[in-house]
Amino acid sequence: MDMAVLNVLAINCGSSSVKASFFSDDGNRVDFCYSDIQGDDTSSFERVIKQLLTDLGSNVPDVVGHRFVHGGSILDSARLVDHVEHKRLTSIISLAPLHLPNNLLALELCSTYFKVPQIACFDTSFHYTMPALSKRLPIPESLSIQRFGFHGLNYAHIAQVLPSIIGEIATKKIVVAHLGSGASLCLMENLQSVDTTMGYTPAGGIPMGTRSGDLDPGIMMELAERYPLQQIRDLVFHQMGLLALSNGESADMRSLIASNSNHAKFAIDYFCRQVRGAIGALASKAGGIDALVFSAGIGQHSAVVREKICAPLDFLGITLDLAANQSTATRIERQGEKPIVIIPADEEMEIARIVKQVCLG
Repeated sequence: MDMAVLNVLAINCGSSSVKASFFSDDGNRVDFCYSDIQGDDTSSFERVIKQLLTDLGSNVPDVVGHRFVHGGSILDSARLVDHVEHKRLTSIISLAPLHLPNNLLALELCSTYFKVPQIACFDTSFHYTMPALSKRLPIPESLSIQRFGFHGLNYAHIAQVLPSIIGEIATKKIVVAHLGSGASLCLMENLQSVDTTMGYTPAGGIPMGTRSGDLDPGIMMELAERYPLQQIRDLVFHQMGLLALSNGESADMRSLIASNSNHAKFAIDYFCRQVRGAIGALASKAGGIDALVFSAGIGQHSAVVREKICAPLDFLGITLDLAANQSTATRIERQGEKPIVIIPADEEMEIARIVKQVCLG
């Protein structure tokens, strides 16, 4: 199939939004975005996908690429979804229960609407370059549980565009902070993942909108004494993170920043402190870093959060230009300091790139 004349629909189902882009064979791109979706609200999600299919109008794809948050233990960056692959993806839903059901639902609806190939593109695949010291967890190897890492489609996109922004520095030690409703950080060297904060599932790492991030295993044992498994799953994915830290005020960073409450301020400060800690941890593992990248909804749009995160990082050579930070320029570091870069998340572009590679292959 000729990549130059391929119409691609890229669908990115997140935990709180659906984004999609139609890349036409004439080089044009049309974007669609549907926000404020609850990840476990299947009926709402189905309405959104059907609305997308209506909004496409006369734009008919030759192939549809889907973001799949978890690919399991396979090494492929993408797979054509046939009956066997659909069955495999269904079998790993427990690894990402907030995302995979809706990823599959979008695929099934599109399969019904468009009789064209449906290709699953995996967030986990970018992190397969991590060394054993990053992948291995301190538990018996016989359990076959490892660190996977997530947000890989956006990290892969950043690896594609970063050299055009900061040149050869991009191949050095880079920390990328993907900060959105779901949030993680990735340490890159030679534009490849060498470590990341998320682990076996998208619930680990730093705090997120409604996910706690890493917790003492004893807490999970205590919860297991108090609640059935399904209730624990609901707690972990829907009732923790910023929502819990703000005493139920909001899981949305925009609302917390607009609030005057002490609970909101505490949640913001806690989040920024944890992100700083993750940057410091990755820097110590690498022996220092050469640039810092902010991406995703909070990372791209919140000057307040970026300033709070960077304020104590002078010792790493990470110093903001406050005016540039407020203006949301691409480069926001103080002159002469290490690059601090804002790159909007664009999983859709990376999905389209991967899908075209699969079709050409």
